[in-house]
Amino acid sequence: MESITNKFQKYKRQFLLKKDKSIKGAKDKGILKVINLINSRENYYTTSSCSGRIVLYEKINDKKNNFNFLFISHDKTDLDDIKDIFNKKYENIWFRQEGFILHVCCKTIKDAEKLLNLIMKIGLKRSGIISLKNKIMVEIIGTEVIDTIIADKKLLVDETYLKILFNEANKKMDRNKEKIDRLYEALCRLN
Repeated sequence: MESITNKFQKYKRQFLLKKDKSIKGAKDKGILKVINLINSRENYYTTSSCSGRIVLYEKINDKKNNFNFLFISHDKTDLDDIKDIFNKKYENIWFRQEGFILHVCCKTIKDAEKLLNLIMKIGLKRSGIISLKNKIMVEIIGTEVIDTIIADKKLLVDETYLKILFNEANKKMDRNKEKIDRLYEALCRLN
């Protein structure tokens, strides 16, 4: 029978060799140092990640994941980056700013507990174990979020409000980056 260590290392090697299936097709540079650090640890590896982003999307209907991305930025941005979007007809446009997210596969439940204790100490309280079945998976998630409708067949808000929205989203992106930096520092102590 294959040992837990050998099985985990085999899955880790296979997973880390897989092609990136994200929309972007590459890991976000804003969280790459954290991913590399986790993946260098013997008992952990990342399965998905996002450094945080600002998006505009068209909601097609209320079904999960039934939307069309109109704009995506993993950096701070402003109204000038999206003005041309409003020259087109869309049914239902939403503005969303999201915090970072990481999914980390852990070798054992003790490893997951050690990781969770570490990240809870730095204030990432929305993190937790999301799977125990085939893999022990920890989700680390930032809390910086804005999600609001801005157009429904026509623009529902004025330019002043959109500028405020982008300004708030950029502030949250700054806080998000600070949390990623704190996470990296904390993970340096993880063995």
